Amino acid sequence: MRRSSLAYALSKPPFTSQSHDPDNDGEVNHYERTKEFEGATFVRSSFKGATMRSLDFSGVTMRSVDVNGLDIDSHDLFFGSLIVNGVDVVPLVNAELNRQFPGRELQNAQTPEGLREAWVAVQAAWQTTVAETPRDNVDVNHNGEWSLAQTLRHLILATDAWLRGGILRVEQPFHEIGVIFTGAEAMGFDMSIFQPNPPTFDDILAVRAERQSMVTEFLVTATPALLAEERANPWGGDSWRPSVGDCLRVILEEEWAHLRYIRRDLAQLG
Repeated sequence: MRRSSLAYALSKPPFTSQSHDPDNDGEVNHYERTKEFEGATFVRSSFKGATMRSLDFSGVTMRSVDVNGLDIDSHDLFFGSLIVNGVDVVPLVNAELNRQFPGRELQNAQTPEGLREAWVAVQAAWQTTVAETPRDNVDVNHNGEWSLAQTLRHLILATDAWLRGGILRVEQPFHEIGVIFTGAEAMGFDMSIFQPNPPTFDDILAVRAERQSMVTEFLVTATPALLAEERANPWGGDSWRPSVGDCLRVILEEEWAHLRYIRRDLAQLG
């Protein structure tokens, strides 16, 4: 099983920062990269309205809790379990997302033919979303999430990391308009690779099309033997050595996950 970028980020040395909200009568603490709550017990405490991002909740036990309106979004949900009232709901969530996103079920394909079909399906879904989004909305951020433009830039980076870096072993695989995950700079990533000024949406679409073509062209000649070849994890930091097929499946996971995110956020814009 691959190790997520979140797990890697959380393995780095922790630090805590706190900030005060002047619009609130009491202090509102901001905790970041802290492990001080590991193993803690909270009794008759309120987390109502709290926002939690990029946290490790593995192994957390909740009993007699009010979860009305609780909104959980976890890209790594499908690599473990989530028990609600004694039922592992992960298979149920996975099945529902496959229903909502036809073709998503192909993202774990193991054969060259299956991966080619999976790539065609997710690119068709993305084409629909991009075409149907008004230009006035492509740079709009909803609730602090990436805009459509930023999301496409991140997918450029994901393709660069896993195809150009992981599979093709290009020494510096990243295009300058890519957008990397939050916290990369704190992890020591060289941010000078990326251009500081946002590119135009047309420029983003052009580079995105180039990266999509790279994946398409690679899949055309992919064989079972090639898919089985071992590669280094392009992000480093652990002992997992993915196969070429694994790298392609990570690209597919990124594509479907971020399609879900952006459709969710665009729907809120009306």
